[in-house]
Amino acid sequence: MPETRGNGSRWYNNLKHRMIYLTSIYNRLALKHKIGLGSFLILFIVWLFCLPKLLFNDPTSTVVLSSDQVLVGARIAEDCQWRFPELDSVPYRFKQSVLCFEDEYFYQHPGFNPVSIFKAIQHNLTKDSQRGGSTITQQVIRLSRKNKSRTYWEKGIELFMATRLELRHSKEDILRLYASHTPYGGNVVGLETAAWRYFGIPAHELSWGQSATLAVLPNAPSLIFPGRNEQTLRNKRNRLLKKMWAKNVIDQTTYELAIAEPLPQKPMPLPNIAPHLTERIKKEHPGKSITTSLDRQLQTQVNRLAAQHYQRLKSNEIHNLAILVLDVETRKVLAYVGNSPASAEHGNYVDIITKNRSTGSTLKPFLFTSLLHEGQLLPNSLVNDIPTVINGYNPKNFNKKHAGVVPASWALSRSLNVPAVRLLRQFGLQKFHNKIQKMQMKSLDKPAEYYGLSLILGGAESSLWDVTKSYASVASTLNYFVSNSSTYRSNEFSEPSYLMNQEIDFGEEQFDAPVFSAGAVYHTFKSLREVNRPEGDENWQFFDAAQPIAWKTGTSFGFKDAWAVGVTPKYAIGVWAGNADGEGRPGLVGILAAAPILFDVLGTLPHSGWFQEPYDDLIALETCTKSGQRASVFCEDTQELQLPANGFKSSTCPYHHQIFLDAQENYRVTSSCYPLEDMVQKSWFSLPTVVEYYYADTNPNYKSLPPYLSGCGSEEQQLMEFIHPKLNEEILIPKDLGISQKDVVFKLAHQQEDSTVHWYLDETYVNTTTSFHELILPVKPGAYTLTAVDNNGNRIQQPIQVELASGP
Repeated sequence: MPETRGNGSRWYNNLKHRMIYLTSIYNRLALKHKIGLGSFLILFIVWLFCLPKLLFNDPTSTVVLSSDQVLVGARIAEDCQWRFPELDSVPYRFKQSVLCFEDEYFYQHPGFNPVSIFKAIQHNLTKDSQRGGSTITQQVIRLSRKNKSRTYWEKGIELFMATRLELRHSKEDILRLYASHTPYGGNVVGLETAAWRYFGIPAHELSWGQSATLAVLPNAPSLIFPGRNEQTLRNKRNRLLKKMWAKNVIDQTTYELAIAEPLPQKPMPLPNIAPHLTERIKKEHPGKSITTSLDRQLQTQVNRLAAQHYQRLKSNEIHNLAILVLDVETRKVLAYVGNSPASAEHGNYVDIITKNRSTGSTLKPFLFTSLLHEGQLLPNSLVNDIPTVINGYNPKNFNKKHAGVVPASWALSRSLNVPAVRLLRQFGLQKFHNKIQKMQMKSLDKPAEYYGLSLILGGAESSLWDVTKSYASVASTLNYFVSNSSTYRSNEFSEPSYLMNQEIDFGEEQFDAPVFSAGAVYHTFKSLREVNRPEGDENWQFFDAAQPIAWKTGTSFGFKDAWAVGVTPKYAIGVWAGNADGEGRPGLVGILAAAPILFDVLGTLPHSGWFQEPYDDLIALETCTKSGQRASVFCEDTQELQLPANGFKSSTCPYHHQIFLDAQENYRVTSSCYPLEDMVQKSWFSLPTVVEYYYADTNPNYKSLPPYLSGCGSEEQQLMEFIHPKLNEEILIPKDLGISQKDVVFKLAHQQEDSTVHWYLDETYVNTTTSFHELILPVKPGAYTLTAVDNNGNRIQQPIQVELASGP
């Protein structure tokens, strides 16, 4: 029994030890399995996240394309590399060339090619030269890692990351990344950049020979420099072309033509046909590829015109100009010349299109349209053009003359300053300022009081961008009304855009005019279609034959800014000329400096006809032919015209009066002094005394009212009126050392010819004038009473104040 128990115990112990041993082996195997699985999971996680979110984060060049996708300008990247933004796609010829040269099995491998790697290792171990076995995918990884040293460890990392790249991106995307980031020698990076720098064309226009050249260049980019290993480059290119021919990628004819193509020489300058717009885009969209709305052909033509007119203007030391062309319908930029081809000394780098300058007379059409819109004026209503002083402000016409009264449309087309200021006062400075704000002219950001009445003559500053935009918006108001069931858009005065694909929000349709009514705009444009050349300047007759355009010129005080802005139904053209530093020059006026440029630009544009008449916003009104205002019962010559809808609110003609004459029609009479049955009743066109004084000079057919018959009295008529000084006008005389008095001009108008007037200062007789009543008297500073009495005892009187001008 003891022996049996001993054997069993040994057996049990042996079994126990064996179980412990087997368990330890199992545990060791399980641990190794866990470690292996864990290592695999860690490796998988590392592989899964081995690529950065953004593979390439290098700064890119700002690239500007025209509307037809052609390069018009570019600016170098921040790291001084010419690196265009990534391609959208790889051109077919280059794709075939690079695949044939770099990676024939690109579409078959998972990111690396074992056969190529084996051959490369075998070559490198047995030959003196080095051979790479990297796929295009591996090369993309190497480029993203900034071409780190080519060790086997680095190669392993590239292979590891390449497989992940294949999973994350499509083959086409990988090929696009390769083409976009491959260096091509010097500071040229990427296929598109290389195509422009070496061949002067976009990548999609590359020939087979050019594509093959760029396909082999990354293999040895130093070959591109002129005169360096040109034959080696040629041989590489030709071998690639022959290989493609052998593989039926190209035919024999294509091959023969391709190998005959010349190699690139000195890198070409990039196109720069819109330099100031390119600089603007660099600031607003840095490092982006921007497709603009520029019409490349038009931009080139406008550049040529700018260069020609610069040569004309610089002879008068006028060195800068700017031109902007907008599409009225889309409000897109079609041509953008920010400055002339002057030297840096004259600020040719300044983009004048965006800079504020004195507006000159360019705002006058908006005032005219406002008056028509509200019915305060009809297009041909007579407006006063006489010497005017308003709170010390004394506007002058460009020619320093006065016409008495002129039709409002004539005053606009001839750009008369005095009628404009008087009309602004009539309309209301604050109300007009509100209109300007509704037009989104953002540069006019001061209160109305800051500008005063000089606002209409250039007392404000705005940019060519804002001014041209406003004219385009006004034209679009009319176009849209006519074409869209007599409706308007709430946001018609929206900002223009140079971005091709940006949709501009013009707002919702509405029946109320947002700023100006279509009828008012149409009649403003009719007035602006009239040639506003200076009187007697025969050189401007050729404008009459140009295609129809509503246009306006402007000149700032001191001859510092010359403007010309015009619109057709399709285009808005803005032109500025002057000196960037603000220097004024004689002859720097809109009609001479800017208008010729405007009409030359117009000549390059397709004919777009004339604006359609907005019948639904016009009404028939009976108007006085002579005064242009609504006809009164005394107007004998009338006509019915289609005028802005609010025209019925305007006043009737105040100039035609019913008068009674004696039987011989030589004198006016009244029933108190002349037999009623012998009176002759007539309608007479008569102007106020001061207005008549100036009007009669240029209108010889004008007839003043006949005098009253002796004994009939003249209490109904004011025969005399002071022209200078006006009532409440302060006369300022300069301070002159040692002189206590200064000559002052006194002037009045008398309705009767050959009249005699006696002048008194503080009841002291000073002189007598006949017919032409102008007197020059030496006067000391002080307060006086000025009196004038004619031979018939008619008398006028007013207080005057003479002061020394302030200053040194």
